[in-house]
Amino acid sequence: MPLIVAQISDAHLGPRTTLFQANMARIEAVLQAAPPQALVGSGDLSLDGAGRDADLAFAAAAFRRAAGAVPLLTIPGNHDVGSDRRSMPDQPVDAARLARWQAEFGADRFCHDLDGPGGEAWRLIGLNTEIMGTGLAEEAAQASWLRQALEGLGRRRIAAFLHKPAFVNEPTDAFDYWSVPPEARPALAPLLGHPALRLVASGHLHLHRMRRRGEVSYVWAPPASFVCEPEIQSGLVGQRVTGFLRHTLHADHVETELVRPEGLRTPYLEEVRAETYPKPA
Repeated sequence: MPLIVAQISDAHLGPRTTLFQANMARIEAVLQAAPPQALVGSGDLSLDGAGRDADLAFAAAAFRRAAGAVPLLTIPGNHDVGSDRRSMPDQPVDAARLARWQAEFGADRFCHDLDGPGGEAWRLIGLNTEIMGTGLAEEAAQASWLRQALEGLGRRRIAAFLHKPAFVNEPTDAFDYWSVPPEARPALAPLLGHPALRLVASGHLHLHRMRRRGEVSYVWAPPASFVCEPEIQSGLVGQRVTGFLRHTLHADHVETELVRPEGLRTPYLEEVRAETYPKPA
């Protein structure tokens, strides 16, 4: 049988997000009924972990429960640890926020090998996109770590996981809130240009989309929480749905399935703003 990796993104969990908790419970039930070989949490697992310890702790407990006995592989999003000052001037990513993430989830990146009974051989690599373009020491350390993670692959194929996509449409995209800053993309070149790469799966956009570039599938994971109004996502095209992704890793390619458990809600941000990110009075 091929390998199955489940991916949950943008769950935005915290003690006060009751609707999102209900969505997560429905996703957890599906995972427990048919466990994957690994569960990836691709950022914004918490509602406001960048500002509230309780949100990070709540999200960590929920994701550990959803993973059960299978490996849980997580990377932070901007709402977990902050981000580039240009994107989040009130919550810039820094050493203190990264340390809080590590205390709850462990490392902010991962490299995990999976082998299947049919000879499938994969390396799952997860990166912290929130430090990219910041000039922090952690950014350079991660770039060095990535080069090492790409060594010794043998016949393994690569599935990469990010919170922010490397780019929205093209690698030459200008700076925006939605993707990795342009000046940070060269550090991703060894990964994105690697001949063994077959999947780049990201979150952050609260949209679902699948596109191919050569042999690589570029997939946007849907949120597990809420979708955004089209008017605040000008130029972004994708499905506004909630759910999670099930990646089936074959010997040399990936099949990705959108999974929407029965009863899952799909609220727009304005419907849930009172319990998520209230606008200043």
